[in-house]
Amino acid sequence: MNKVKINSDVELKDKLVAINRVTKVTKGGRTFTFAAIVVVGDGKGVIGWGLGKAGEVTAAIQKGTEAAKKNLVKVPVINGTIPHEIEVAYGGARVFLKPAAAGTGMVAGGAMRAVLESAGVNDVLAKSKGSSNPHNLVKATIKALSEIRDAYTIAGERGISMNKVFRG
Repeated sequence: MNKVKINSDVELKDKLVAINRVTKVTKGGRTFTFAAIVVVGDGKGVIGWGLGKAGEVTAAIQKGTEAAKKNLVKVPVINGTIPHEIEVAYGGARVFLKPAAAGTGMVAGGAMRAVLESAGVNDVLAKSKGSSNPHNLVKATIKALSEIRDAYTIAGERGISMNKVFRG
């Protein structure tokens, strides 16, 4: 993964993906805590996720946002879509991402939609297979986006010009 160090002047927007209420039964009764999965992004290819746990929903969201800001990755977004298709698994969740033509929009559901919107991907076809657990879907989607490479990166890794990348 290509971790990113972000300056304080970058405007990150946070999106709440899921809240889970957890109950612990004790001698004195039930104790409720909340776990919140939060995704942050600047809409220009920088994205991160975080998990916050607290006794109140707002505190859990705030902790999740702080954790997400420490866990940022850079994603290649070209003309509002991704450069190539990719399929990645994380735990029981499998995600498939495919670039789409301009104007197609985002065909994705639930947790994947929040991640892709935060990254600034506007036109993409996405499918989740297997588990629909939001934790694993978020992690699988971010893993897939971080494994995507654009043509400039490939040319640099191979030590060849851009023309040779496309000619083969």
